[in-house]
Amino acid sequence: MIRVFVGFDPRETVAYNVLAHSIQTRASEPVAIASVALAQLRHVFTRARHGLQSTDFSFSRFLVPHLSDYLGWSLFMDCDMLMRDDIAKLWSLRDERYAVQVVKHEHTPSEKVKFLGAAQTAYTKKNWSSVMLLNNAKCTALAPEYVNSASGLDLHQFRWLESEDMIGALPHRWNHLVGYDPPSEDIGLAHFTIGGPYFAEYANCPLAEEWFAEREAMLFAAAQR
Repeated sequence: MIRVFVGFDPRETVAYNVLAHSIQTRASEPVAIASVALAQLRHVFTRARHGLQSTDFSFSRFLVPHLSDYLGWSLFMDCDMLMRDDIAKLWSLRDERYAVQVVKHEHTPSEKVKFLGAAQTAYTKKNWSSVMLLNNAKCTALAPEYVNSASGLDLHQFRWLESEDMIGALPHRWNHLVGYDPPSEDIGLAHFTIGGPYFAEYANCPLAEEWFAEREAMLFAAAQR
């Protein structure tokens, strides 16, 4: 079973559901998708919202190993994405040498504001944590007490690991930054990190037509005979 956790923010409900649909319809193996939703985490996630948070799951994403009982592997991804290939191909890249595997972007955004007026912040390892293949048994440092108290940079820059050598690299196609990365036919997972086409101001962004087509496919219901 491919175990997937997707960040959930009520302001992007349609993004979550379209991503889930795009995953399920292309998967060649069974997939279980769970939301990382604050309303469901009140018993374990207690930290106050930070002024620089752009989504509800900015920090709660790091609870995934805990939610997985620190067993097996889990995959986390932001909701502002579109799966364009079989998720089993991404899942097959699990490597026991690492605690976490990510696309190691060298990304310095130029804009100061992104979707919904959220501040755009630049820091080392920007966007690395937006797709994480997590080897849960090697992520025991991410106890709820730590996730609730650590700084944002400690979490997103993986300072909870003993060594940088514990971070493995994933092919870039599994976290293509729409609007930043050059267009490509080999995009496995598109990430609308500046803002998705479900927001009016980004409705004409690259790959928007694909996203809208996916939404329409998600809304399909067979007509009664």
